[in-house]
Amino acid sequence: MASNHVRFRQGGRISNIQFGEYGMIVSRYNYTSQFSDRLPATVAAIQEVLLNGDYILGNHVESFEASFAAFVGANYCVGVNSGTDALILALSACELGHGSRIAVPANTFHATILAIVRIGAVPILIDADPRTFLMDLDSLEAERHLDAILPVHLFGLAADMERIRLHANRLGAIVIEDCAQAHGAMDGSRRTGALGAVGCYSFHPSKNLAAAGDAGACVTNDADIAERLRWLRQLGQKAQNDHVVAGFNSRLDAIQAIVLSAKLPKLEPWNQARAAIAARYRSELGTYPVSFQEPRGPREHVYHLFQMRTRDRDDLLRHLRTSGVDATIRYPVAAHQQPAFRQATWAQGRFPVAEALAKELLCLPIRPDLSEEEITHVLRSVGEFF
Repeated sequence: MASNHVRFRQGGRISNIQFGEYGMIVSRYNYTSQFSDRLPATVAAIQEVLLNGDYILGNHVESFEASFAAFVGANYCVGVNSGTDALILALSACELGHGSRIAVPANTFHATILAIVRIGAVPILIDADPRTFLMDLDSLEAERHLDAILPVHLFGLAADMERIRLHANRLGAIVIEDCAQAHGAMDGSRRTGALGAVGCYSFHPSKNLAAAGDAGACVTNDADIAERLRWLRQLGQKAQNDHVVAGFNSRLDAIQAIVLSAKLPKLEPWNQARAAIAARYRSELGTYPVSFQEPRGPREHVYHLFQMRTRDRDDLLRHLRTSGVDATIRYPVAAHQQPAFRQATWAQGRFPVAEALAKELLCLPIRPDLSEEEITHVLRSVGEFF
């Protein structure tokens, strides 16, 4: 049987690190650390719900919605089934649909573009900025016929919402934020999510604020949009058996709300820990032939993912995983090149930056609870490769 420990030299001495989850020395996730002293109370609350049958919506969901709205700085939060549903419902609540032209980054997760396609709208893809990896705003501003702009705060970095909103105002377009990876990211003095008509969140187990399954939410400052979101998430019902719109079945359940409420007070210190680890990575890996996503100011990046760009990506990934570092690749195929969108007219090479990022980005582990030994092992493993 293989040993579950590895020995490596650190400053002239030999240290032991135990293999963690999935046989990795440095794993991507550590769900145990996310509960710490809150686990008994969380389990007790879940047990109560299991026994009383208050499974869907209800008091626990309302409590989380109020807390999360306050955290973001929005007036309303509407819990839904997933981040993808949050996007679909937000677009629908803003009365976008068949033929609506919606600007969206070419460098994003599949679900962002899928939501636009699902409502019958037309995704207008905008290539990525090679420094921020976000929507290239010069290219966005060249677009003159848009009904909406859907910026994505990708990997945890806040997009320049002031500039995006100025262009939207010039066109009379709606702004809907994809905040699935940016829980708590700042754009100036305000958090993302409350800066457009609607902010859309995912609480997938991989996120900075993680549910114990699929969950999502929309936040807004508009009372009418919030009301339409509530109708839409519950089969279009204004009241029981009064279906006023063609809606969806997309409600946040009480168990996920309990888990999210337990973790929400920890989100800000977790984000700060992620930023500190990212600063360490950037400082100590910057001498190698790599580059990183460039934030514009402090607290704009909550580092849901730490992306390192290198032309040696695939070889480096193999080396890191052999070394016990649970590095990974997100979006190895650009969204517009996915078979699901083969009917679109997006030619190969039309979005060169997004296509290059798909070939060159590599994620290093960036859990907020990474130990000094784990961080050192990641840094040493990258250094050994170069």
